[in-house]
Amino acid sequence: MSTINIAALGGLQERGKNLYIIEVDNDLFILDAGFKYPTSELYGVDRIVPDYSYLIENEKRIKAIFLSHGHDTHIGGLIHILKDINVDIYSTKFTNAVLKDLLLENDIDVKKLKLHIIKPEDVIKFDNGVSVSFFSTTHNVPESVGIVVNTKDGCIAYTANYTFDQNAKEYYKTDYEALINTSKKNVLCLLTESQGSLIDQNRGTILELMHRLNNIFQKAKGRLIFSLFSSDLLRIQQVVDLALTYNKRIAIIGRKTQRIVNIAINLGYLSIPSDRLVNLRYIDEKNSNDDSDLIVLVTGERHEPYFMLQRMSKKIDRLIKIDEKDTVVIMTKPYAGTEKMAAKTLDLLYRYAGSVSVMGDKLLIASAATREEIKQMINILKPQYVVPVIGEFRHLTGVKTIVECLGLDGESVIYLDNGEVLQFKDGKKVGIVSEINVGETLIDGDIIGDVNDAVLRDRQLLSEDGVLLIASNINPKTRKILSGPEIVTKGFIFTKENEELVEKIKEIFYNTSQKHLQGKFINWSDYKNDIKNDVNRFLYKTTKRNPVIIPVVISTDKE
Repeated sequence: MSTINIAALGGLQERGKNLYIIEVDNDLFILDAGFKYPTSELYGVDRIVPDYSYLIENEKRIKAIFLSHGHDTHIGGLIHILKDINVDIYSTKFTNAVLKDLLLENDIDVKKLKLHIIKPEDVIKFDNGVSVSFFSTTHNVPESVGIVVNTKDGCIAYTANYTFDQNAKEYYKTDYEALINTSKKNVLCLLTESQGSLIDQNRGTILELMHRLNNIFQKAKGRLIFSLFSSDLLRIQQVVDLALTYNKRIAIIGRKTQRIVNIAINLGYLSIPSDRLVNLRYIDEKNSNDDSDLIVLVTGERHEPYFMLQRMSKKIDRLIKIDEKDTVVIMTKPYAGTEKMAAKTLDLLYRYAGSVSVMGDKLLIASAATREEIKQMINILKPQYVVPVIGEFRHLTGVKTIVECLGLDGESVIYLDNGEVLQFKDGKKVGIVSEINVGETLIDGDIIGDVNDAVLRDRQLLSEDGVLLIASNINPKTRKILSGPEIVTKGFIFTKENEELVEKIKEIFYNTSQKHLQGKFINWSDYKNDIKNDVNRFLYKTTKRNPVIIPVVISTDKE
């Protein structure tokens, strides 16, 4: 008999940075290690990873990290984690290739890492009697798997993202036999994704989507331009298949997607004949990239496809300039926080493109399990307990509604927050017994952890009210102002059109300076703080704005 603890460093009551911990007696098994994309108020932050100090402290107890699929929200955190720990990592062939590419991009020596490729039918055995098995799932990237930690008291099954799309092709198919075999092992607890728990749609609309796209191909007279997310290889393949049917040439724009596509082509997961792929050259007098047989895939993550389409519409992009001969097809539903950019992009496209088609929610079914698919997973695995993961709180609660619809006890659904430790002892639920210290690490470029609240607050002020710089030279011996003050503003006012305001700021500077220059000693810190406070009070009273004020007072001995 054993003690099993389940916890998460990220991925609960949020979108992204999925990292789940299964502890069997004294051994740790890590499921996924992703990052989260920042919200709009986190100015300049590139990504957010879980605080993984718990993993560093317990590295010797970690048996392995198991990865479900190759999306950044499930593997992206490893580019930071693997700089501090080195443990065995198991993933499928495609996920392994994407991870290696990501690590190499971030200058991490993969030769020193313990990366292992598994097949969905493999079973990894450990010396404590625990084994880890897998089952193939359907997602929008190849070779996605669910992960099963098998113990003496039953198994813990983790689905990651999945669907039961009956139209799925090779490398995307769900292994129902493996799921049924898992159900026979006594599923003590199911960690099921929850992002689609509020979606009632079925998967039949895939045929409608292909019919709609087919009509667009038939009617298009000039170029066809598609917006696609780089992580959605399944949808990229669908567009490519139609392009080949209509004998079109294919250009892919988006550095990250080109790398993922190259990996998928080289490993045989994407079928694009090399003679149909086009590398576009910069537009010049001899080259316009506007051939009528050209299909352009504009790709990226989150806001990137919209950003590139805006550049193309404004005719400032160096590869594509959208005009009235083009047909633009939007196949990217806006992420939270990108709705305004998406709306602005559509307005520009309707203004400059010949035809714009937006694939709506009914056609672009999410790559997350819907309400009925979560029901199906629960019915197949028959778990004693269900812990909803991968979703915000409203999604987690949606799983409880699903369980109750199945006629099961709603008490079998257990809500966790990041850091809470759920314990099972000898196959029986004990409950939440403790907490792990959790948090978030903000990543700004190559800077890790230095983007604190003060920095973000300054960035917010700069974005809202701008900055005002006051520069002057002071002779500390004669107590005279040698030059200045010079007033420089960015994002606040245009100084040439606000000379009266600038003169008033200079007057405040002179008055404040006199107070400090008349004393026996000059306290430079107090001097600059008083300039900042006095000018700030005046500006708020006059303009109702609070720019970041930076006094630069330089001590100069010579006249």
